[in-house]
Amino acid sequence: MTSKTKQYVKAFDGFKVLGLPYKQGEDRRRFSMYFFLPDANDGLPALVDKVSSESQFLERHLPYQKAGVGEFRIPKFKISFGFEASNILKGLGLVLPFSGDGLTEMVDSPVGRNLYVSSIFHKSFIEVNEEGTEAAAATAGVVKLRGLLVEEKVDFIADHPYLFLIREDATGVVLFVGSVLNPLAE
Repeated sequence: MTSKTKQYVKAFDGFKVLGLPYKQGEDRRRFSMYFFLPDANDGLPALVDKVSSESQFLERHLPYQKAGVGEFRIPKFKISFGFEASNILKGLGLVLPFSGDGLTEMVDSPVGRNLYVSSIFHKSFIEVNEEGTEAAAATAGVVKLRGLLVEEKVDFIADHPYLFLIREDATGVVLFVGSVLNPLAE
């Protein structure tokens, strides 16, 4: 991806963060994809340690103002993941939907007594290409409006390992997190 429109970039001590807002729907949810690029080529493990161990790290290190972007490149990638989640949910104590009587009050019919959840599957994907990013059914496009302060131009060239995440910005909930270890591989 090389498009310089609708970006939020900020340089911090030892790393840079790029924010790409997704097209917003009619509700109040605001989704963005963030890329955390360490300055050092081998700096990803230390950056992941910071992100996962420092309280309020994301709130303090996300770019909220549109910034001038110098040179900008993120290699395209596509990641998908799927698993059967029933045993995990049962292990967390969610057993009622899997029992014979679990859904009786959800259906106003005698058939409801025979309904139950037999299994739950989860599948997700994230794709970044020349046109933007896509995750599940969200596609990059229109951005939310914030201040129009323009800072010094920041280069963002993801030619070494980096972290990415997708976050719902109104609540702060992180929906996806991952890393690209070899961005130069096809």
